[in-house]
Amino acid sequence: MSDPGGSPFRVDILTIFPDMVRNAANCSIIGRAISAGRLDLRVHDLRDWTTDRHRHTDDSPFGGGAGMVMLPGPLFAAIDAIREADETVLVLLTAPDGERFDQAMARELSGLRRFVLVCGHYEGLDERVRERMITREVSIGDYVLTGGELAALVILDAATRLIPGVVGNAASIADETFSGEDGLLLEYPHYTRPAEYEGLLVPDILLSGHHARIVEWRRQQSLARTRARRPDLWAKFLPLSKADRKLIDAYDAEQSMNSASEAQAGD
Repeated sequence: MSDPGGSPFRVDILTIFPDMVRNAANCSIIGRAISAGRLDLRVHDLRDWTTDRHRHTDDSPFGGGAGMVMLPGPLFAAIDAIREADETVLVLLTAPDGERFDQAMARELSGLRRFVLVCGHYEGLDERVRERMITREVSIGDYVLTGGELAALVILDAATRLIPGVVGNAASIADETFSGEDGLLLEYPHYTRPAEYEGLLVPDILLSGHHARIVEWRRQQSLARTRARRPDLWAKFLPLSKADRKLIDAYDAEQSMNSASEAQAGD
């Protein structure tokens, strides 16, 4: 985030496809943060640190095997130059075998002065780069992409939107999925105008103007949605407080009553 002196949050991205990153970063929240001076994004072309006339960034692996491996030389030189002799700067590598990226990590990164993102490619990096130059390896999920640029943009977006002032309404961040005091519940459903659309109605509670009951309903919906869609998060959230147990029991009773009414209507 910006420090008291007004310096923007800085992120350096090292890639072999700089235009891909720049084009995406000029849009939406990231672009707005850059324009507002809250994010200092610097995109670096790894090929600028190559030494051969063909600007190679990869070579075949020792020991044989399919695929190519990113060369250590350009990566060592590039990371050293980007860190500007400051070895305290966090250097992240996007890699499918890294630790899982989540909202807690996004929040952690948004609180830093700056960090570097290295976009992996091919079969990966020469292991010596990972051992000597990389602080932390991060994966956005259990799948393999053709390159780390999309993963880097995901990480950048998730961290940037948490910088104070980037998202207009700070309350929208506090209430969303994976945020809040526990960080485990999924967000409740949302509705907007019109109140009826093709026979589909907005729940009466949201039109009631009774704010305390609306807060209670939203909590109940978050509980039910998390239990149904993400049992892994639900297991971490247990045991329920007395208040939450009352809400989920009331939800189950209402669903059971609705099911009985529908069955009766179908007879």
